[in-house]
Amino acid sequence: MPQLNPNPWLSIMIMSWLTFSLIIQPKTLSFTPTNPPANKTAMTTKTSPWTWPWL
Repeated sequence: MPQLNPNPWLSIMIMSWLTFSLIIQPKTLSFTPTNPPANKTAMTTKTSPWTWPWL
């Protein structure tokens, strides 16, 4: 069964993960967001109990 042979695919997977973790990931993490989140206070909502019509 050729799909169980890890010879070509293992090296491709390792090289792609190394490329991602060493080159692409630091570049994407260095971007600064254009709209940073603001410190907002949490709004409290008033909840009322549900009136069940069959009770």
